[in-house]
Amino acid sequence: MVAMQHTSLVTSITRAASVVGALALCVSMAACGSGSPDGSASASSSSSASAKLPKLEGVKLTGTPGKKPKVEFKKGLKIENNSVAVLQEGDGDAMKSGDRICAQLTQYSASSGEEVATTWEQNVPDCSLVFNPENGVTSVESATLAQIANTTFKGKKLNTTIGIGINDGSGDDNAYMLIMTPVSQSKDYTKAEGEQVKDIPSDLPKVTLDSAGKPSIDMNGYKGSDKLVVQPLIKGDGPKIDENTYAAVVNYTGWTLDGKQFDSSWDRNQTFDAVLSNMIKGWQEGLVGQTVGSQVLLVVPPDLGYGDQEQGEIPANSTLVFVVDILAKY
Repeated sequence: MVAMQHTSLVTSITRAASVVGALALCVSMAACGSGSPDGSASASSSSSASAKLPKLEGVKLTGTPGKKPKVEFKKGLKIENNSVAVLQEGDGDAMKSGDRICAQLTQYSASSGEEVATTWEQNVPDCSLVFNPENGVTSVESATLAQIANTTFKGKKLNTTIGIGINDGSGDDNAYMLIMTPVSQSKDYTKAEGEQVKDIPSDLPKVTLDSAGKPSIDMNGYKGSDKLVVQPLIKGDGPKIDENTYAAVVNYTGWTLDGKQFDSSWDRNQTFDAVLSNMIKGWQEGLVGQTVGSQVLLVVPPDLGYGDQEQGEIPANSTLVFVVDILAKY
């Protein structure tokens, strides 16, 4: 994938298995069941969202929907992989297919019973899941967290809290439990939307957009730069990409200075989750500080791109020109 440092892209499905820093877990999980009138429920009394999924047993939750719950279970809890239980029904809006879901997460060690990490304390919910109940579990053995989430949250409301057991078979000491509460939802942009930026330097490449927002470019005699050029074309009013952002959801097109297009997510009709730590430095430095909804022209010199390495259709020592629409972040 163009603009990446290497070809191994960490997906939002697998990242939940390793918790780093503020627990940007990159979810894709799930839940379903019935709670008691006092707002608590036990895993043994809740029903699984799918008959194909094993039930997470022996877990009790108390607390107010939408706030960090108190979770109780005996240390040394035996956990079956991909087991799930609804621990508390939500009281928010119905979860909508196609919406990006932001969820608060807490990870517990099954063997010690201790909390390992949580997003609640710093209020940094994970927003990696785009809810799609049609893309549910087809095989328990190979189920991804996203499929489990899509299956189990079908018909559920925000502030529903669920537990998901994960045990990769490497030993009970490595088994853990994720407690997930989706707290908000939103639609991703489909193209950059915001205020057109004025006073763009006249010597830069000229960008035009078709009716769908797809860019084309006139290099305008531009010869490149030995420094990174970051020129907003449209200024969005969404949240800012910062050093804590895991990924930006984008549409983009890339060209070499001779005007030859080498890649475009628009042509694949599929947005791209740009995991910032995996991107070339020109993207890492150029996207941080930009806002969701924005469109940005990036001119990336070789030392911030692929350097003296040929990369597919990109010759060695190439200056790269990108137009990037920032549609969401997580």
